[in-house]
Amino acid sequence: MPIVSTTEMFKKAYDGGYAIGAFNVNNMEIVQGITEAAAEVNSPLILQVSAGARKYAKHVYLMKLVEAAEADTGLPIALHLDHGADFEICKSCIDGGFTSVMIDASSKSFEDNIALTKQVVEYAHDHGVVVEAELGTLAGVEDEVKVSAEDSSYTRPEDVEEFVSRTGCDSLAIAIGTSHGAYKFKPGTKPQLRFDILEEVSKRLPGFPIVLHGASSVIPKYVDIINRNGGALVDAIGVPEEMLRQAARMAVCKINIDSDLRLAMTAGIREHFMAHPDHFDPRQYLTVGRAYIKELVKDKIVNVLGSDGKA
Repeated sequence: MPIVSTTEMFKKAYDGGYAIGAFNVNNMEIVQGITEAAAEVNSPLILQVSAGARKYAKHVYLMKLVEAAEADTGLPIALHLDHGADFEICKSCIDGGFTSVMIDASSKSFEDNIALTKQVVEYAHDHGVVVEAELGTLAGVEDEVKVSAEDSSYTRPEDVEEFVSRTGCDSLAIAIGTSHGAYKFKPGTKPQLRFDILEEVSKRLPGFPIVLHGASSVIPKYVDIINRNGGALVDAIGVPEEMLRQAARMAVCKINIDSDLRLAMTAGIREHFMAHPDHFDPRQYLTVGRAYIKELVKDKIVNVLGSDGKA
């Protein structure tokens, strides 16, 4: 099976009341951990690549890793560009074999967002590639995406019909209270997702796939391991998993997970070095990091996304 589009994935997810996990990848061990977990529970997957990951690993290496994962598992896997900042990077990924791209013009004016998104959609659709757009702005930091809390904004449901109609985008990322990065919510605050906005958006766009960014839960187990081994993630709080599961039962068909993967990999490696400070073989400590990734992803698929058994 070749790398696939998200179109059929999202239709099944919407009708079935579950979401597909979109997991950010940077190297071989992360790809292996994610796909091995998905294979064991028979889940479809979206592997997504940020601009930072392309700079780090190079486009061609990431392509071959994803192709190898598909050949190894036989799962339906889509390859997605996360947070494409301009037409050029979207075009490069489309030309280079990605099956899905995101154009993130959410920081621009409504009209400029529409214009740039439409430009990407027209090129992508001519090449059989689907497009995710964003309306509303999430706070936080993820690679080149840096938005202060003051500059963030919830999605306005009254804008979504016009935006989707004029751009022709295939899915829409909305801002309902999640945020990018591991330091997501400060001590003393209680994360709350605006399900009223999600419900209103889904009424205005019936059957249309909605995307949730910034949805890592900052798993306490991994935070504790990192803190015990010289980290500084005390009091980091993520999005409660029960809220993500509720979103998946509604119109959300794609949930992005990045920070939790980084935390799991780092926790595994740090714990290994605390037990074996004399080890210097990358195969030893990366094996542990990969196992932590696999454990995390399997739990997300079964207990949060609900996509197990849906491949």
